Amino acid sequence: MDPHFQSERAQLPRNMIENSMFEEEPDVIDLAKEPRLHPLEPDDVEYEPRSSRLLVRGLGEHDLEDDEDDYESSARLLGMSFMNRSSNHRNNMSGVYNREASGGPCSVPSARTVLVGAFVVVIILSIAMVVYFLPKCTFTKEGCHKKNTTLMLIYPLTTNGQVFPWPKMRLPNAVVPVHYEIALHPNLTTMNFTGFVQISLLIKEDTNNITLHSLGLKITKATLTPEATSQPKDVKVLEYPPHQQIAIKVNPILLKGEKYILNLEYSANLSDGLSGFYKSSYQDKNKTRILAATQFEPFAARNAFPCFDEPAFKATFTIKITREADHISLSNMQKNTTISDGNGLFQDMFMKSVRMSTYLVAFIVAELKNVSQETASGTLVSVYAVPDKMDQMHYALEAALKLLKFYEGYFNISYPLKKLDLVAIPDFAAGAMENWGLITFREIALLYREETASILDKQIVTMVIAHELAHQWFGNLVTMEWWNDLWLNEGFATFMEFFSLEKIFPELKVSDRFLQTRFKAMEKDSMNSSHPLSTRVETAEQIEEIFDSISYEKGASILLMLKDFLNETVFQQGIGRYLNEHMYGNTKNEDLWNSIAKVKSVDLNMKEMMKTWTLQTGFPVVTVKLDTTANKIHLSQERFLRISISQDPSSSPDSSYLWHIPLTYITSSCSNYTQPKCIKTWLLKNKTDTIDLKETNVTWVKFNLNMSGYYIVHYDGNTSKELIGLLQNNHLALSDQDRAAFINNAFVLASAGKISIRKALSMTKYMKNECSTAPITETLLQLDHIYRLVQKRGMLLLAGRLKKYILNIFGDLIDQQTWSNNGSLSERQLRSTLLAVACDYNYGNCIQNATELFTKWKNAKDLSLLPTDLMTTIFSVGARNIEGWEFVLQMYNHLQLDAEKNKMLIAMAKTNGAQQLIWLMYDSLQHGMIRTQELPSILATSSRSLVGYLFAWDFVKENWDNLVKKFHLGSFPFQAIIAETTSQFSTKSHLSEVQTFFDSLTDEGSQLRAVQEALEIIRLNIQWMDKNLKNLEMWL
Repeated sequence: MDPHFQSERAQLPRNMIENSMFEEEPDVIDLAKEPRLHPLEPDDVEYEPRSSRLLVRGLGEHDLEDDEDDYESSARLLGMSFMNRSSNHRNNMSGVYNREASGGPCSVPSARTVLVGAFVVVIILSIAMVVYFLPKCTFTKEGCHKKNTTLMLIYPLTTNGQVFPWPKMRLPNAVVPVHYEIALHPNLTTMNFTGFVQISLLIKEDTNNITLHSLGLKITKATLTPEATSQPKDVKVLEYPPHQQIAIKVNPILLKGEKYILNLEYSANLSDGLSGFYKSSYQDKNKTRILAATQFEPFAARNAFPCFDEPAFKATFTIKITREADHISLSNMQKNTTISDGNGLFQDMFMKSVRMSTYLVAFIVAELKNVSQETASGTLVSVYAVPDKMDQMHYALEAALKLLKFYEGYFNISYPLKKLDLVAIPDFAAGAMENWGLITFREIALLYREETASILDKQIVTMVIAHELAHQWFGNLVTMEWWNDLWLNEGFATFMEFFSLEKIFPELKVSDRFLQTRFKAMEKDSMNSSHPLSTRVETAEQIEEIFDSISYEKGASILLMLKDFLNETVFQQGIGRYLNEHMYGNTKNEDLWNSIAKVKSVDLNMKEMMKTWTLQTGFPVVTVKLDTTANKIHLSQERFLRISISQDPSSSPDSSYLWHIPLTYITSSCSNYTQPKCIKTWLLKNKTDTIDLKETNVTWVKFNLNMSGYYIVHYDGNTSKELIGLLQNNHLALSDQDRAAFINNAFVLASAGKISIRKALSMTKYMKNECSTAPITETLLQLDHIYRLVQKRGMLLLAGRLKKYILNIFGDLIDQQTWSNNGSLSERQLRSTLLAVACDYNYGNCIQNATELFTKWKNAKDLSLLPTDLMTTIFSVGARNIEGWEFVLQMYNHLQLDAEKNKMLIAMAKTNGAQQLIWLMYDSLQHGMIRTQELPSILATSSRSLVGYLFAWDFVKENWDNLVKKFHLGSFPFQAIIAETTSQFSTKSHLSEVQTFFDSLTDEGSQLRAVQEALEIIRLNIQWMDKNLKNLEMWL
């Protein structure tokens, strides 16, 4: 947006005033006309290009970290100031000049003379202004090397027209919280709450204001008490909603080292959304029950109590909750006391917390039941859910106990709290949230019943619990300083969820899922619209958007690569040192590498190496050429992008990218994965390199063993032929994960034009001999993606030929599957995948078998009659007709088993019935029979079908404003909605339609990274179809 200031001051350029956090035009005031409490020091002049609408900032409290940026920015800024001021003078002088000319006895000058004269005057005045305002300042391309001390700050106005004392979105560091005492009384009948917060403050720098966060809270009383005198004083609270900030101006100023207590009384409504302090509901014996729960990450604690709502402002908390007799309350710490007020209300007071960030604070008021068990170290672990779901809690308790014990041993740091609660919330936007001591979950992510849930359900529940428990150390005990390093929280938790399960739940075999996780991260990271792991973020939308597969999956992937490179023992020692060195503190990206580098056996520049993985966007493709004559391997690296680059790659802006890549490889002369001597390593730090082989007669090489490195491999010429031949003749010479990676890399390279699609397709012919889950699953995913793109282009004959090929290579294996739960986890997962494809493609007897089982269930209404792993396929086939669809909906509405309800929902969203599909979307949007939290899943599922993908996109366009209200712009659900409903488009007309829609938005939606990703994916689909359709037709 471009604000239009109604003043003498010329308008500022867009890139100096725009900020996506603003929802309205800010009022501004020129402090050149206002007295200041402090003189502006030379080091206090800063320039902030897009993180604030304000021209200049600097209250004498912060310095720029980089002086060169300051010089350059000040120079640009002052140049603009001179232009504005000279413009004003030019207007004034023009008027004087004209009056003199017309009033004198001389002849009237020509228009040209007037213009030339005015221009000369403007130039002279501009130079005079420079001399006046910048004495002894020499401009170079680096800027002014003598900092100017005369710049005046422009501050916004508050809601009541006064000057707001802080211009930036990030809070000042002059005042820090030490302790909060919070008292809350949520009323679950009127759906509002009252609150009181007492914040103990420490003054770190002299200041004339206390600025903190508040959003949607009506503050009714505020006092400030110096600790030295204990004399409270009423203070006035100023509000600036665009920054979600409040401030108290003080006079005289607060001095460094002083301590104060700020008391605030307030009230607010319980949120209708899924963040802040919000209400949730569920059915209990045909009655609607209400509960209140919190979701504060990343910045919604300010919706529940005024606070310093940034990760670095850690403090301790004492929380009191007033509730009715039939409710319980929970918070981060164990309950200390409960007192009655004599009117049927009770106040629970909880123990003082450990030092933590505001986004980890949590509290719940509800009617819940629990199961509990104490660990050997004395921690009480409890699982809570609504009363009707008590029979689904026991597995979560068992898993949590095992995982807690494992983490305490692995990190060699005891869990610091006396209790750990895991709570299933009926309405919950994310999968789970790691609030310290009070972890909240979506019900499907915590509750599990062996008799009806699938083995995949069990794996997912265990992984989510493992992820959130890992956060109790990575994220809670040690927290990133700012959201730009979110990956330090989420990357570690994602890595540990897989690592811990491999150690203590080996039967769940998560290695294949971790492999798919790496593929998923690289798919996103191979786009221009990707971002580095550690990336600058300022606005709310930017912060929300980095909760993505880069922060989670890429973060986990580079940690896996690092663990394998260092070895597991060194890695464990390094992260243990990191946790101990920064316990209860905040960290930056480099702190992790510094800690690991201190381990004695680490003899490389860890920080330099890992900067290439965390500060650069994307990942490398390593080209490998085996020279059998010279007995050498020639290597080269470059950034991999899926989009075509027509020009010379060396002239590309990506040609400067360089990674330190820890390569692993085996050769034909020693290819036994179980023998350490066969696994060789090489650190590729340059654009090109050469490995001299010690073995002789090497015929093939395989790099990136088990895809543990975050890079893909392009085998050149004969090197590739030898590996393809190995797949055809002796595929078991490579591990199942290496075979999956070989297929994945081939199709990814084909998408960028580095190999032909015909070559990638030819590699899949060996699949007739394949029986392992990982390579089969990856091949099906790649081929099915092409099938759906071709189908949605209306090329049904070509799609039919591709489907015939898929069924030809997998038909025999499909025929071997039984409709049962027999076998290992891998065998059961493979069966589920193959039969789902068979029924989607109407192959063989699949529809008949599924229909018979659906009818059997429909007649008996007994889920135990169905094989749990195949329920989704059975429900999907049964719901193809209206009668079956309505029966599934009826059972969905009455069932209490969330895992099974999710399978029914997927089945209903796969329907070809337009009326049913539209009803499903709107009912979920309105939180009817289907909860709003399920809408992203409904839209994603329907977008994959030929009938549903256009309906899903039309729904998003028509209901954009409502979707913005239900889900935050930039949030993960919102990212998913945008990505999934546009990912199947592959025509220029659809690209234009999507672009036009987002350009037309008046909110910040068009600026979202998710929108740029969606547009790029459509362009990539168009590129793929243009380049490969003819080859696909010829090959088939």
